[in-house]
Amino acid sequence: MDASEVLRIVDTIHRDKNIDKEILFESIEAGILSAAKKHYGDEAEIVVTIDRKSGVITGMCNGVPLSPSEINERIGAQTAKQVMIQKIREAERDTLFEEYEQLRGQLVNGVIQRYDGGTATVSLGNVEAILPRGEQIPGESHHVNERIRATVYEVRKSGSRIKVILSRATTHLVQRLFEQEIPEVAEGVIEIRAISREPGYRTKVAVSSVDPRVDCVGACVGVRGNRIKNITDELAGERIDIVRWNDDMNVFIPNALQPAECEETILCRMLGKAIVLVKEDQLSLAIGRRGQNVRLASKLAGWDIEIMTRDELDEEIDRAVQGFASIEGVEPELAERLVGEGFLTYDELSTIEPDVLMEMGGLSEEQVQSIVEQAEAKAEEAEKQAAMQRRQQRELERQEAANQQGAESDAAPASEAGDEAGEPADGSTAGAATDSPNSAEA
Repeated sequence: MDASEVLRIVDTIHRDKNIDKEILFESIEAGILSAAKKHYGDEAEIVVTIDRKSGVITGMCNGVPLSPSEINERIGAQTAKQVMIQKIREAERDTLFEEYEQLRGQLVNGVIQRYDGGTATVSLGNVEAILPRGEQIPGESHHVNERIRATVYEVRKSGSRIKVILSRATTHLVQRLFEQEIPEVAEGVIEIRAISREPGYRTKVAVSSVDPRVDCVGACVGVRGNRIKNITDELAGERIDIVRWNDDMNVFIPNALQPAECEETILCRMLGKAIVLVKEDQLSLAIGRRGQNVRLASKLAGWDIEIMTRDELDEEIDRAVQGFASIEGVEPELAERLVGEGFLTYDELSTIEPDVLMEMGGLSEEQVQSIVEQAEAKAEEAEKQAAMQRRQQRELERQEAANQQGAESDAAPASEAGDEAGEPADGSTAGAATDSPNSAEA
Protein backbone atom coordinates (compact mmCIF):
# COMPACT_ATOMS: atom_id res chain seq x y z
CA MET A 1 0.00 0.00 0.00
CA ASP A 2 1.78 3.16 -1.22
CA ALA A 3 1.42 6.65 0.25
CA SER A 4 -0.96 7.99 -2.43
CA GLU A 5 -3.30 4.99 -2.02
CA VAL A 6 -3.44 5.53 1.75
CA LEU A 7 -4.45 9.16 1.32
CA ARG A 8 -7.01 8.26 -1.36
CA ILE A 9 -8.65 5.60 0.82
CA VAL A 10 -8.78 7.88 3.85
CA ASP A 11 -10.23 10.79 1.85
CA THR A 12 -12.87 8.62 0.12
CA ILE A 13 -14.12 6.98 3.32
CA HIS A 14 -14.07 10.31 5.12
CA ARG A 15 -16.38 11.85 2.52
CA ASP A 16 -18.66 8.83 2.02
CA LYS A 17 -19.03 7.73 5.64
CA ASN A 18 -18.42 11.03 7.45
CA ILE A 19 -15.74 9.41 9.62
CA ASP A 20 -13.00 11.58 11.05
CA LYS A 21 -9.70 11.20 9.15
CA GLU A 22 -7.72 10.70 12.34
CA ILE A 23 -9.87 7.69 13.21
CA LEU A 24 -9.22 6.23 9.76
CA PHE A 25 -5.43 6.72 10.02
CA GLU A 26 -5.48 5.04 13.44
CA SER A 27 -7.51 2.14 11.99
CA ILE A 28 -4.96 1.56 9.22
CA GLU A 29 -2.11 1.72 11.72
CA ALA A 30 -3.93 -0.78 13.94
CA GLY A 31 -4.43 -3.13 10.99
CA ILE A 32 -0.77 -3.06 9.95
CA LEU A 33 0.32 -3.45 13.59
CA SER A 34 -1.92 -6.50 14.06
CA ALA A 35 -0.56 -8.12 10.93
CA ALA A 36 3.04 -7.35 11.97
CA LYS A 37 2.45 -8.95 15.38
CA LYS A 38 1.40 -12.16 13.65
CA HIS A 39 4.49 -12.07 11.44
CA TYR A 40 7.12 -11.15 14.04
CA GLY A 41 5.44 -12.56 17.14
CA ASP A 42 3.57 -11.00 20.03
CA GLU A 43 6.78 -10.45 22.00
CA ALA A 44 8.19 -8.09 19.39
CA GLU A 45 8.01 -4.36 20.13
CA ILE A 46 6.49 -2.93 16.98
CA VAL A 47 5.52 0.67 16.22
CA VAL A 48 3.67 1.68 13.04
CA THR A 49 2.97 5.30 12.08
CA ILE A 50 1.48 7.02 9.03
CA ASP A 51 2.38 10.53 8.08
CA ARG A 52 -0.93 12.41 8.00
CA LYS A 53 0.18 14.72 5.18
CA SER A 54 2.21 12.48 2.87
CA GLY A 55 0.62 9.09 3.66
CA VAL A 56 4.06 7.45 4.05
CA ILE A 57 3.99 4.37 6.31
CA THR A 58 6.97 3.80 8.64
CA GLY A 59 7.57 1.02 11.15
CA MET A 60 9.99 -0.13 13.84
CA CYS A 61 10.49 -3.69 15.09
CA ASN A 62 12.54 -4.01 18.30
CA GLY A 63 14.12 -0.64 17.53
CA VAL A 64 15.06 -1.63 13.96
CA PRO A 65 13.38 0.33 11.13
CA LEU A 66 11.23 -1.72 8.77
CA SER A 67 11.73 -1.15 5.07
CA PRO A 68 8.76 -0.33 2.80
CA SER A 69 9.06 -3.78 1.22
CA GLU A 70 8.80 -5.47 4.62
CA ILE A 71 5.71 -3.46 5.44
CA ASN A 72 4.03 -4.01 2.06
CA GLU A 73 5.14 -7.57 1.26
CA ARG A 74 6.29 -9.58 4.26
CA ILE A 75 3.51 -8.42 6.59
CA GLY A 76 0.23 -10.17 5.75
CA ALA A 77 -1.74 -7.70 3.66
CA GLN A 78 -4.99 -9.69 3.98
CA THR A 79 -4.81 -9.66 7.79
CA ALA A 80 -4.11 -5.93 7.77
CA LYS A 81 -7.06 -5.38 5.43
CA GLN A 82 -9.46 -7.37 7.63
CA VAL A 83 -8.44 -5.43 10.73
CA MET A 84 -8.77 -2.12 8.86
CA ILE A 85 -12.26 -3.04 7.61
CA GLN A 86 -13.31 -4.02 11.13
CA LYS A 87 -11.93 -0.81 12.62
CA ILE A 88 -13.58 1.30 9.93
CA ARG A 89 -16.92 -0.39 10.55
CA GLU A 90 -16.57 0.29 14.26
CA ALA A 91 -15.68 3.90 13.51
CA GLU A 92 -18.72 4.20 11.24
CA ARG A 93 -20.91 2.70 13.96
CA ASP A 94 -19.49 5.09 16.56
CA THR A 95 -20.08 8.07 14.26
CA LEU A 96 -23.71 7.07 13.67
CA PHE A 97 -24.15 6.39 17.38
CA GLU A 98 -22.94 9.87 18.30
CA GLU A 99 -25.11 11.43 15.58
CA TYR A 100 -28.33 9.78 16.78
CA GLU A 101 -27.44 10.06 20.46
CA GLN A 102 -27.46 13.84 19.94
CA LEU A 103 -30.89 13.48 18.31
CA ARG A 104 -32.39 11.70 21.33
CA GLY A 105 -35.77 13.31 22.01
CA GLN A 106 -35.70 15.15 18.65
CA LEU A 107 -38.13 14.75 15.77
CA VAL A 108 -37.07 12.71 12.73
CA ASN A 109 -38.82 11.89 9.46
CA GLY A 110 -38.72 8.46 7.90
CA VAL A 111 -40.41 6.02 5.55
CA ILE A 112 -41.80 2.69 6.73
CA GLN A 113 -39.99 -0.14 4.93
CA ARG A 114 -41.62 -3.10 6.68
CA TYR A 115 -44.55 -3.56 9.05
CA ASP A 116 -44.57 -6.95 10.68
CA GLY A 117 -46.19 -8.12 13.90
CA GLY A 118 -47.11 -4.58 14.86
CA THR A 119 -43.46 -3.41 14.70
CA ALA A 120 -42.50 -0.93 11.98
CA THR A 121 -39.04 -0.75 10.41
CA VAL A 122 -38.39 2.85 9.41
CA SER A 123 -35.72 4.09 7.00
CA LEU A 124 -34.09 7.31 8.20
CA GLY A 125 -31.73 7.53 5.22
CA ASN A 126 -28.44 6.32 6.66
CA VAL A 127 -29.88 3.85 9.16
CA GLU A 128 -32.95 1.67 9.68
CA ALA A 129 -34.81 2.34 12.92
CA ILE A 130 -37.46 0.39 14.81
CA LEU A 131 -40.85 1.71 15.94
CA PRO A 132 -42.12 -0.94 18.39
CA ARG A 133 -45.81 -1.49 18.99
CA GLY A 134 -45.44 -0.23 22.57
CA GLU A 135 -44.09 3.12 21.31
CA GLN A 136 -46.91 3.66 18.81
CA ILE A 137 -50.04 5.64 19.53
CA PRO A 138 -52.80 3.20 20.54
CA GLY A 139 -55.37 2.73 17.81
CA GLU A 140 -53.33 4.04 14.88
CA SER A 141 -52.17 1.77 12.05
CA HIS A 142 -49.33 2.10 9.55
CA HIS A 143 -48.50 0.73 6.11
CA VAL A 144 -45.41 0.24 3.94
CA ASN A 145 -44.07 3.38 2.18
CA GLU A 146 -45.92 5.63 4.62
CA ARG A 147 -44.04 8.73 5.71
CA ILE A 148 -43.92 9.01 9.47
CA ARG A 149 -42.70 11.43 12.13
CA ALA A 150 -41.39 10.21 15.47
CA THR A 151 -38.83 11.08 18.12
CA VAL A 152 -35.58 9.23 18.79
CA TYR A 153 -36.27 7.33 22.00
CA GLU A 154 -33.17 5.16 22.46
CA VAL A 155 -29.86 4.50 20.69
CA ARG A 156 -27.60 1.56 21.45
CA LYS A 157 -24.70 -0.26 19.84
CA SER A 158 -25.39 -3.74 18.47
CA GLY A 159 -22.27 -5.44 17.15
CA SER A 160 -20.95 -3.47 14.20
CA ARG A 161 -24.24 -1.59 13.85
CA ILE A 162 -26.43 0.69 15.90
CA LYS A 163 -30.01 0.13 16.91
CA VAL A 164 -32.26 3.20 16.89
CA ILE A 165 -35.61 2.97 18.68
CA LEU A 166 -38.28 5.51 17.73
CA SER A 167 -41.33 6.57 19.69
CA ARG A 168 -44.63 8.31 19.03
CA ALA A 169 -45.84 7.84 22.59
CA THR A 170 -43.57 10.20 24.56
CA THR A 171 -44.17 13.81 25.57
CA HIS A 172 -41.19 14.81 23.41
CA LEU A 173 -43.26 14.25 20.27
CA VAL A 174 -45.90 16.71 21.46
CA GLN A 175 -43.28 19.30 22.31
CA ARG A 176 -41.52 19.00 18.93
CA LEU A 177 -44.84 19.27 17.08
CA PHE A 178 -45.64 22.44 19.04
CA GLU A 179 -42.25 23.83 18.00
CA GLN A 180 -42.98 23.04 14.35
CA GLU A 181 -46.55 24.27 14.18
CA ILE A 182 -46.36 27.31 16.49
CA PRO A 183 -43.69 29.88 15.56
CA GLU A 184 -43.92 31.61 18.96
CA VAL A 185 -42.86 28.35 20.65
CA ALA A 186 -39.93 27.85 18.26
CA GLU A 187 -38.82 31.46 18.81
CA GLY A 188 -39.02 31.18 22.60
CA VAL A 189 -41.78 33.76 23.03
CA ILE A 190 -44.04 31.03 24.37
CA GLU A 191 -42.48 28.48 26.68
CA ILE A 192 -43.77 24.96 27.29
CA ARG A 193 -43.47 24.54 31.06
CA ALA A 194 -44.83 21.01 31.48
CA ILE A 195 -46.51 18.20 29.53
CA SER A 196 -48.45 15.19 30.75
CA ARG A 197 -49.72 12.65 28.27
CA GLU A 198 -51.67 9.43 27.88
CA PRO A 199 -50.95 8.56 24.21
CA GLY A 200 -53.96 8.24 21.96
CA TYR A 201 -56.36 9.68 24.51
CA ARG A 202 -55.43 13.00 26.08
CA THR A 203 -52.54 15.40 26.66
CA LYS A 204 -52.25 18.48 28.86
CA VAL A 205 -49.69 21.15 27.94
CA ALA A 206 -48.84 24.01 30.33
CA VAL A 207 -47.60 27.14 28.57
CA SER A 208 -46.49 30.65 29.52
CA SER A 209 -45.49 33.77 27.58
CA VAL A 210 -42.43 35.96 28.11
CA ASP A 211 -44.21 38.77 26.22
CA PRO A 212 -47.31 40.09 28.03
CA ARG A 213 -48.74 41.16 24.66
CA VAL A 214 -48.86 37.53 23.48
CA ASP A 215 -51.68 35.32 24.73
CA CYS A 216 -49.96 31.96 25.15
CA VAL A 217 -53.14 29.89 25.04
CA GLY A 218 -54.67 31.74 22.08
CA ALA A 219 -51.45 31.59 20.08
CA CYS A 220 -51.22 27.82 20.58
CA VAL A 221 -54.84 27.27 19.54
CA GLY A 222 -54.53 29.47 16.46
CA VAL A 223 -57.20 31.11 14.34
CA ARG A 224 -60.28 28.87 14.44
CA GLY A 225 -58.11 26.23 16.10
CA ASN A 226 -56.06 25.55 12.97
CA ARG A 227 -52.71 25.24 14.77
CA ILE A 228 -53.83 22.81 17.42
CA LYS A 229 -55.85 20.88 14.82
CA ASN A 230 -52.67 20.15 12.84
CA ILE A 231 -51.05 18.72 15.96
CA THR A 232 -54.16 16.73 16.87
CA ASP A 233 -54.31 15.24 13.37
CA GLU A 234 -50.66 14.16 13.60
CA LEU A 235 -51.46 12.47 16.95
CA ALA A 236 -54.36 10.43 15.51
CA GLY A 237 -57.07 12.63 17.02
CA GLU A 238 -55.60 12.77 20.53
CA ARG A 239 -57.29 15.45 22.63
CA ILE A 240 -55.00 18.30 23.74
CA ASP A 241 -55.75 20.66 26.64
CA ILE A 242 -53.68 23.86 26.68
CA VAL A 243 -53.27 25.13 30.23
CA ARG A 244 -52.06 28.56 31.32
CA TRP A 245 -49.03 28.17 33.62
CA ASN A 246 -48.83 29.94 36.99
CA ASP A 247 -46.08 29.64 39.60
CA ASP A 248 -48.75 29.76 42.31
CA MET A 249 -50.08 26.22 42.65
CA ASN A 250 -53.31 27.58 44.13
CA VAL A 251 -53.94 29.07 40.69
CA PHE A 252 -52.25 26.53 38.46
CA ILE A 253 -53.84 23.35 39.83
CA PRO A 254 -57.41 24.58 39.11
CA ASN A 255 -56.17 25.57 35.62
CA ALA A 256 -54.79 22.06 35.13
CA LEU A 257 -58.13 20.53 36.09
CA GLN A 258 -60.07 22.43 33.45
CA PRO A 259 -62.71 22.15 32.08
CA ALA A 260 -63.91 21.42 35.64
CA GLU A 261 -64.62 24.42 37.88
CA CYS A 262 -62.91 24.33 41.29
CA GLU A 263 -64.07 26.07 44.46
CA GLU A 264 -60.93 25.93 46.60
CA THR A 265 -57.44 24.43 46.62
CA ILE A 266 -55.75 23.34 49.85
CA LEU A 267 -52.02 22.65 49.59
CA CYS A 268 -50.58 20.09 52.00
CA ARG A 269 -46.90 20.86 51.53
CA MET A 270 -45.60 18.18 53.92
CA LEU A 271 -47.18 15.50 51.78
CA GLY A 272 -46.86 17.19 48.38
CA LYS A 273 -50.62 16.80 48.14
CA ALA A 274 -53.35 19.18 47.04
CA ILE A 275 -56.97 18.80 48.07
CA VAL A 276 -59.27 20.42 45.52
CA LEU A 277 -62.86 21.13 46.48
CA VAL A 278 -65.53 21.11 43.79
CA LYS A 279 -69.30 21.18 43.69
CA GLU A 280 -71.19 17.92 43.40
CA ASP A 281 -72.08 18.53 39.74
CA GLN A 282 -68.38 19.12 38.88
CA LEU A 283 -67.04 16.03 40.67
CA SER A 284 -67.15 13.58 37.77
CA LEU A 285 -65.82 16.20 35.33
CA ALA A 286 -62.87 17.02 37.60
CA ILE A 287 -61.99 13.36 38.05
CA GLY A 288 -62.50 12.51 34.39
CA ARG A 289 -63.19 9.20 32.73
CA ARG A 290 -61.42 6.50 34.73
CA GLY A 291 -59.63 9.26 36.64
CA GLN A 292 -57.83 10.55 33.54
CA ASN A 293 -58.34 14.28 34.10
CA VAL A 294 -57.07 14.35 37.69
CA ARG A 295 -54.26 11.93 36.85
CA LEU A 296 -52.94 14.12 34.03
CA ALA A 297 -53.34 17.26 36.14
CA SER A 298 -51.32 15.63 38.94
CA LYS A 299 -48.48 14.82 36.54
CA LEU A 300 -48.61 18.31 35.06
CA ALA A 301 -48.43 20.08 38.44
CA GLY A 302 -46.14 17.58 40.17
CA TRP A 303 -48.58 17.31 43.10
CA ASP A 304 -50.84 14.47 44.21
CA ILE A 305 -54.34 15.85 43.71
CA GLU A 306 -57.40 14.63 45.57
CA ILE A 307 -60.83 15.77 44.37
CA MET A 308 -63.53 16.14 47.04
CA THR A 309 -66.73 17.96 47.77
CA ARG A 310 -66.81 20.10 50.90
CA ASP A 311 -69.07 17.61 52.67
CA GLU A 312 -66.67 14.76 51.87
CA LEU A 313 -63.74 16.78 53.23
CA ASP A 314 -65.62 17.52 56.46
CA GLU A 315 -66.36 13.82 56.90
CA GLU A 316 -62.71 12.92 56.22
CA ILE A 317 -61.52 15.50 58.74
CA ASP A 318 -63.87 14.25 61.49
CA ARG A 319 -62.90 10.64 60.79
CA ALA A 320 -59.17 11.45 60.78
CA VAL A 321 -59.28 13.46 64.01
CA GLN A 322 -61.13 10.66 65.81
CA GLY A 323 -58.85 8.01 64.34
CA PHE A 324 -55.60 9.80 65.21
CA ALA A 325 -56.83 10.61 68.72
CA SER A 326 -57.41 6.89 69.28
CA ILE A 327 -53.66 6.25 68.85
CA GLU A 328 -51.85 6.02 72.16
CA GLY A 329 -49.67 9.10 72.66
CA VAL A 330 -51.63 11.38 70.29
CA GLU A 331 -53.51 14.12 72.10
CA PRO A 332 -56.62 15.67 70.50
CA GLU A 333 -54.72 18.92 69.86
CA LEU A 334 -51.97 17.04 68.02
CA ALA A 335 -54.58 15.09 66.02
CA GLU A 336 -56.12 18.38 64.87
CA ARG A 337 -52.70 19.80 63.94
CA LEU A 338 -51.90 16.70 61.90
CA VAL A 339 -55.20 16.96 60.05
CA GLY A 340 -54.55 20.67 59.50
CA GLU A 341 -51.32 19.74 57.73
CA GLY A 342 -53.23 17.41 55.41
CA PHE A 343 -52.74 14.03 57.11
CA LEU A 344 -56.08 12.28 56.69
CA THR A 345 -55.22 8.57 56.75
CA TYR A 346 -53.16 6.18 58.87
CA ASP A 347 -51.04 5.43 55.84
CA GLU A 348 -50.11 9.11 55.45
CA LEU A 349 -49.37 9.41 59.16
CA SER A 350 -47.03 6.41 59.00
CA THR A 351 -44.84 8.26 56.46
CA ILE A 352 -44.33 11.42 58.55
CA GLU A 353 -40.77 12.47 59.33
CA PRO A 354 -40.00 11.65 63.00
CA ASP A 355 -38.40 15.06 63.58
CA VAL A 356 -41.52 16.82 62.32
CA LEU A 357 -43.80 14.82 64.59
CA MET A 358 -41.52 15.37 67.58
CA GLU A 359 -41.64 19.13 67.00
CA MET A 360 -45.40 19.25 66.40
CA GLY A 361 -46.33 17.34 69.52
CA GLY A 362 -43.36 17.97 71.82
CA LEU A 363 -42.76 14.20 71.86
CA SER A 364 -39.76 12.04 72.57
CA GLU A 365 -38.15 9.81 69.98
CA GLU A 366 -39.62 6.71 71.65
CA GLN A 367 -43.13 8.18 71.63
CA VAL A 368 -42.85 9.09 67.96
CA GLN A 369 -41.65 5.59 67.07
CA SER A 370 -44.61 4.09 68.97
CA ILE A 371 -47.09 6.37 67.17
CA VAL A 372 -45.64 5.54 63.75
CA GLU A 373 -45.74 1.80 64.49
CA GLN A 374 -49.38 2.04 65.59
CA ALA A 375 -50.23 4.03 62.47
CA GLU A 376 -48.56 1.38 60.26
CA ALA A 377 -50.52 -1.40 61.99
CA LYS A 378 -53.82 0.46 61.58
CA ALA A 379 -52.99 1.21 57.93
CA GLU A 380 -52.42 -2.50 57.24
CA GLU A 381 -55.68 -3.36 58.98
CA ALA A 382 -57.56 -0.71 56.98
CA GLU A 383 -56.06 -2.05 53.75
CA LYS A 384 -57.18 -5.60 54.60
CA GLN A 385 -60.72 -4.37 55.31
CA ALA A 386 -60.76 -2.40 52.06
CA ALA A 387 -59.56 -5.46 50.12
CA MET A 388 -62.28 -7.57 51.75
CA GLN A 389 -64.91 -4.98 50.82
CA ARG A 390 -63.67 -4.96 47.22
CA ARG A 391 -63.94 -8.76 47.08
CA GLN A 392 -67.44 -8.68 48.51
CA GLN A 393 -68.44 -5.99 46.02
CA ARG A 394 -67.12 -8.07 43.11
CA GLU A 395 -68.96 -11.14 44.38
CA LEU A 396 -72.16 -9.10 44.67
CA GLU A 397 -71.77 -7.75 41.15
CA ARG A 398 -71.16 -11.26 39.77
CA GLN A 399 -74.22 -12.58 41.62
CA GLU A 400 -76.38 -9.76 40.29
CA ALA A 401 -75.13 -10.42 36.75
CA ALA A 402 -75.90 -14.14 37.10
CA ASN A 403 -79.40 -13.39 38.44
CA GLN A 404 -80.05 -11.02 35.56
CA GLN A 405 -78.98 -13.63 33.00
CA GLY A 406 -81.24 -16.16 34.69
CA ALA A 407 -84.16 -13.77 34.56
CA GLU A 408 -83.61 -13.14 30.85
CA SER A 409 -83.37 -16.86 30.05
CA ASP A 410 -86.62 -17.53 32.01
CA ALA A 411 -88.39 -14.68 30.22
CA ALA A 412 -87.45 -15.83 26.70
CA PRO A 413 -89.46 -19.15 26.57
CA ALA A 414 -92.54 -17.48 28.03
CA SER A 415 -92.38 -14.72 25.45
CA GLU A 416 -92.01 -17.26 22.64
CA ALA A 417 -94.99 -19.22 23.94
CA GLY A 418 -97.06 -16.07 23.96
CA ASP A 419 -96.07 -15.33 20.37
CA GLU A 420 -97.07 -18.84 19.26
CA ALA A 421 -100.47 -18.44 20.89
CA GLY A 422 -101.02 -15.24 19.00
CA GLU A 423 -100.71 -13.09 22.14
CA PRO A 424 -98.91 -9.74 22.12
CA ALA A 425 -95.32 -9.67 23.45
CA ASP A 426 -96.34 -7.30 26.24
CA GLY A 427 -99.40 -9.29 27.25
CA SER A 428 -100.21 -11.38 30.34
CA THR A 429 -97.62 -14.09 29.62
CA ALA A 430 -94.77 -11.55 29.50
CA GLY A 431 -96.09 -10.05 32.72
CA ALA A 432 -96.00 -13.45 34.43
CA ALA A 433 -92.36 -13.84 33.39
CA THR A 434 -91.56 -10.43 34.90
CA ASP A 435 -93.11 -11.46 38.22
CA SER A 436 -91.00 -14.63 38.49
CA PRO A 437 -88.75 -15.02 41.59
CA ASN A 438 -85.59 -14.78 39.48
CA SER A 439 -86.71 -11.48 38.02
CA ALA A 440 -87.62 -10.12 41.39
CA GLU A 441 -84.18 -10.95 42.75
CA ALA A 442 -82.50 -9.22 39.80
